[in-house]
Amino acid sequence: MKLIKTIDAVGHILCHDITRIIPGIEKDAAFRKGHVVTAEDIPALLAIGKENLYVWEKDENMLHENDAAQILYEICAGTQTSVAATSVKEGKVKIVAEADGLFKLDTERMYAVNALGEIMIATRHGDIPVRRGDVLGAVRVIPLVIAKAKMDRAKDAAGTKPLMGLLPFTLKRAGVIATGSEVFLGRIEDAFTPVVERKLAEYGATMAQHAILGDEPAAITERIREMIESGIDLVVCTGGMSVDPDDRTPLAIKNTGAEIVTYGAPVSPGAMFLLSYYAHGGRRIPVVGLPGCVMYCGRTIFDILLPRLLAEDPITAEDIYALGAGGLCLECEVCTFPNCAFGRGGA
Repeated sequence: MKLIKTIDAVGHILCHDITRIIPGIEKDAAFRKGHVVTAEDIPALLAIGKENLYVWEKDENMLHENDAAQILYEICAGTQTSVAATSVKEGKVKIVAEADGLFKLDTERMYAVNALGEIMIATRHGDIPVRRGDVLGAVRVIPLVIAKAKMDRAKDAAGTKPLMGLLPFTLKRAGVIATGSEVFLGRIEDAFTPVVERKLAEYGATMAQHAILGDEPAAITERIREMIESGIDLVVCTGGMSVDPDDRTPLAIKNTGAEIVTYGAPVSPGAMFLLSYYAHGGRRIPVVGLPGCVMYCGRTIFDILLPRLLAEDPITAEDIYALGAGGLCLECEVCTFPNCAFGRGGA
């Protein structure tokens, strides 16, 4: 770039957008990068305070901000069709979801790119559900031009895989087992199952099978196995998850032979949550035990982990332990979940 007086700019090519701001009405580019300045443009440029202009002076070792932003988009998204780029505006590209899904983000590699300096990749938290049209992130370089060598270093820091992507919600058929003698014997109404159904529906999943059982572990174990054998994608057991002597659901899940990932989580509400996977037909079928808080609290650990379960995103014990920082729901008067701190400790 070179700096020249605006009155001497006729015939020169602008190397960046020039923004015009009309308070409360408009903020947009009055002149776009690449525009050839004419004599008629001079009064308009002076009217918006541009006494001097940067014009393009070719340098084979430098990249314009727009070209660099496109490289950053490719670093983030690669050739995936589940995300798309907006047009470049003032050197910035927004990354938008092209489908519903679970947003995945490799934060360590993103940090490595941002740490190079003069580069900005800003995103949502990872491991949250998004809808088609949601903005996932934005990228740009800070200066108007940047060294090609630095962008090469950014590519090296990012590696060969995209930094972000979307996993579709592939599990659609859930089996729900409501446990507890008080429900089984009709002493109280099953208020838990409708809550689970509503939460499944948020991601296009349905309750394909339902059973109400007492507190006998053998019966619960048998029903879990039957559901899985019949083709259910996910088994949700409600009730019987506390340490009371009559609460036997964790034992029943363990007796199926499922791999217990964790019983207990550093999340409130949701400390007595159980996650396991049952190996069947080359697949790992999630079997979860939900504590009573899921029935009466607005958002709990089930809301944090359900999108990952339905997207078949493997969850480890370490993932759950990492939820502790951010694992306390503040029960805000107006809930904005998942666009809040709850459950973002491991993101």
